[in-house]
Amino acid sequence: MSPRTASLADVLREARERRAPLREDPRTTAFRLINGAPDGVPDVTVDVFEHVHVVSLYRDFMPAEEVALLDAVEAAWAPRSVYLKRRPREARHLANVAKEQLAPEVAARGESVESLVALENGLRFLIRPGQGLSVGLYLDMRDTRVWLAGEVRGLTVLNLFSYTCGFGVAATAGGAKRVLNIDASRRVLDWGEENARLNGQPVDRYDYVAGDVFDWLGRLTRKGETFDVVVADPPSFATTRTSRFSAARDYANLAEASARLVAPGGRLVACCNLATLESRRFDAMVTEGVSRAGRKGRGVHQLGPSPVDFPASPEHPAALKVRVLELS
Repeated sequence: MSPRTASLADVLREARERRAPLREDPRTTAFRLINGAPDGVPDVTVDVFEHVHVVSLYRDFMPAEEVALLDAVEAAWAPRSVYLKRRPREARHLANVAKEQLAPEVAARGESVESLVALENGLRFLIRPGQGLSVGLYLDMRDTRVWLAGEVRGLTVLNLFSYTCGFGVAATAGGAKRVLNIDASRRVLDWGEENARLNGQPVDRYDYVAGDVFDWLGRLTRKGETFDVVVADPPSFATTRTSRFSAARDYANLAEASARLVAPGGRLVACCNLATLESRRFDAMVTEGVSRAGRKGRGVHQLGPSPVDFPASPEHPAALKVRVLELS
């Protein structure tokens, strides 16, 4: 082992030790081991799901740099399986044409794993480490899912941009009366149904709706439907056949459309993970959208990622912003 590899391996070991509260929790086997610069490893994140480690690179690494990093990961943690995700700035444009280069289907080190089940606060989630840049669960939302589960007993929940329905599973586990999940992709909604079944939850296909979220927000508004809690957790950029969404440009429109569906006294959970969108600007966009919907909003919670595995610093603030507003 080279001195450079040994030094990096020591940094990785220390980061793992800082996750002791999570590593020692038998109800959670999915968390972040490395969160970039605040953990001493700029442009790199590492997420662990049971025995699978997912390494993400946020700049173009030279081949030798990749090898050195993977060597250090093996030296520090002796993982059974390591997957590599390359996420340069242009990754969202290349995802379809260079998928195998960005997110190889086979493990970079150790055994390849088609799927596994990881735990988060006792809930079971299906992880597919080789299926693209996203493997099934966004770990920075763990604390928000816990909060939601504790707030929705007997209530109705609308889960927008639901992906694999992590919020839906948490809300159902928390006793929600109904959860409607909407996403543009039927594939990830099917995955969400698998997650529900993994947790012994009933699945009603009518509550897993594939389609453009903005189109469905309009339909539900015209039908006069409302929900006690609306969770708006969009990707930073999204394109469908009928709409294009950019969080930095369009979040006020999303907040407006979502607010129209919140029952009086209900809550809007506005989420954004775009690092370049500053908190103050995000807050202003949410407030603007709620106002344009003719509603008054009172901020009741600010949530975000757990500082245990998503450490931040003044130079590298947390990307995730979650605002809970009570609407009248």
